[in-house]
Amino acid sequence: MSFPTAFITSFLQQSPQVFFVYEVQPQRVSYVSAAYEELLQGHCERVNEELPGLLARIHPDDYEHALDCWHRWRGGQLREPFELRLRTPEGVVQYLSITPHWLAGPDGDQVGGLLEDVSATKTALWHADKYNTKKNTTLEILSHELAGPFSVLQQMSDYFHEAVAPLQDVALTTMIDHMRDLCRDSIGLIRDFVDHEFLDSVNVVLRRERIELVEKLRLLITQYQTGSRYTDKHFGFEAEGVPIFVEMDQNKFMQAINNLMSNAIKFTPDGGTITLRVVATASHALITVADTGIGIPVALQAGLFEKFTRARRPGLRGERSTGLGMSIIKTIIELHEGSITFQSAEGKGTTFLIELPLAG
Repeated sequence: MSFPTAFITSFLQQSPQVFFVYEVQPQRVSYVSAAYEELLQGHCERVNEELPGLLARIHPDDYEHALDCWHRWRGGQLREPFELRLRTPEGVVQYLSITPHWLAGPDGDQVGGLLEDVSATKTALWHADKYNTKKNTTLEILSHELAGPFSVLQQMSDYFHEAVAPLQDVALTTMIDHMRDLCRDSIGLIRDFVDHEFLDSVNVVLRRERIELVEKLRLLITQYQTGSRYTDKHFGFEAEGVPIFVEMDQNKFMQAINNLMSNAIKFTPDGGTITLRVVATASHALITVADTGIGIPVALQAGLFEKFTRARRPGLRGERSTGLGMSIIKTIIELHEGSITFQSAEGKGTTFLIELPLAG
């Protein structure tokens, strides 16, 4: 079978993706398809003259990432697609996905591949992820807002049941029992609704991408600060003034952070403070969720991350626990090649510490 050279050439020239070949040793582009002119606003015949200006448009926060990818690419060690941001001449941020290829030859190595504008997809995903984070946070806040009054009513019904016992009024006792059961079932229904999505999250394949962590955590804590009047807690956020990039599935990871925030709310009295912090070390991002709550008894600390742990206990308002939450949080973080530990003392609060590898 003959190789369809004419067909391949025609296809590459008409493709909306940019196909290019770069000679490593002459340091020059030997081929670029016509889509270069529309996608990157250049001129095919002057691509080598325009290359320095094109590289200068790489977003400052992506420069180190681009340099790392280039070193691995030209060494034949990069095979998976990667993304970069460019600034267009008009100042608009453009998201590019690059599928790399490397070929060693007698006359020198060649690198090349396909370059695609994924700006529309990234924008759509950003809005979807923002919605999911806001939705999950709102559900956690509402679950505490709704469960709280039902817990109070349940406690009142217990008191009423004892108070009317001497009257031996069957009808009245039946109504109080019904009120108590209704409150208990309503609290369970609320938590089941919130827990269902979180419990399912660990079974889905990770969709990891390079994410700026500070922005995502700030968005999450803003939702809690907005809803603080419902939980009677104070929410703080502390972060360095520089971007911190990690590779993560942000929906799953933010669900894990949401669950830690929810646990902090459960065990922190009204008026207490819950603080979310993020800093970068040489190789990791360190995230902490700290509260001024009642702390974890020493006897319960050893098995905290076990499935159906005996450390599970109701919240201060009677919120129930499945005993699976901490186990799933640990699983999600370990899927991200991270780790989670905690420090706690009764009456002095609890701090959870998460380490995630920084993105290259």
